[in-house]
Amino acid sequence: MKLFFRFLLVTLASVLMAVNLNTFVHTAGLLPGGFTGITLLLQEVFLKFFGIKIPFAVFYWGLNIIPAIICFKYVGKRFTLLSIWMIIASGFLTDILPGLDLTNDILLCTVFGGIVNGMSISMCLLAGATSGGTDFISIYVSEKTGRSIWNHIFIGNVIVLAVFGLLFGWSRALYSIIFQFASTQILNFLYRRYQKSTLLIITNKPYELVKTIRETTGHDATLFKGEGCYTGLERDMLYTVISSDTEEKLIREVKKTDPMAFVNILQTKMLKGNFIMKKQD
Repeated sequence: MKLFFRFLLVTLASVLMAVNLNTFVHTAGLLPGGFTGITLLLQEVFLKFFGIKIPFAVFYWGLNIIPAIICFKYVGKRFTLLSIWMIIASGFLTDILPGLDLTNDILLCTVFGGIVNGMSISMCLLAGATSGGTDFISIYVSEKTGRSIWNHIFIGNVIVLAVFGLLFGWSRALYSIIFQFASTQILNFLYRRYQKSTLLIITNKPYELVKTIRETTGHDATLFKGEGCYTGLERDMLYTVISSDTEEKLIREVKKTDPMAFVNILQTKMLKGNFIMKKQD
């Protein structure tokens, strides 16, 4: 059932991505980031300079072959197979689905197109897959380093957009940068697997909470002994670092175990050491 739900979520994401491309992106003449943007750029180049209209799926599928092979070998088989389904479905649907006639306003298309694009990519990632292309690269690097590189991917996309601007005009390119920025911010907000949170938990039930942390996140904790300055009583503090996507679930479990626990959550900017993450599969 879990695998079926993942498959269903990826399929829904592919439909959302295809509709977004045909509704907002094509209406405003935008260029999304990643291999989707490169595909649209190649389509325009062939149409403008050679008069040949090539289907979206042809370039999109071709560009994703090598990244898919790398992820199949180093990231996970189910992860890669679900991603391949996303690539096949979104490429095919983009060529056959009609766009919706919602608005011709370029700024509205840019902002809402970026939001929907970020949502569709996030749905894939939450299902344990990607939309292909630079997402494959980002996941591979993040699995190896444990760090999110979405902002680095954004910089790479800006370079592609600069080429787009030189060939087809800067107005469309600059709007496309806004589109990509909106998409990246939604992605950073919704998908937090590679972000880290540090929890400082003051409690009277340290060993019960250590068990809760282990069962909920797969991580451990360090116990510090201290004294409450107001009461003068001995208190225990647990220190643990977890993936931010498990933060809310852990807080709920902590409060069930010790309703009187005092929890301080800090955003971890950088982490050095042995931090084990569950594999994508």
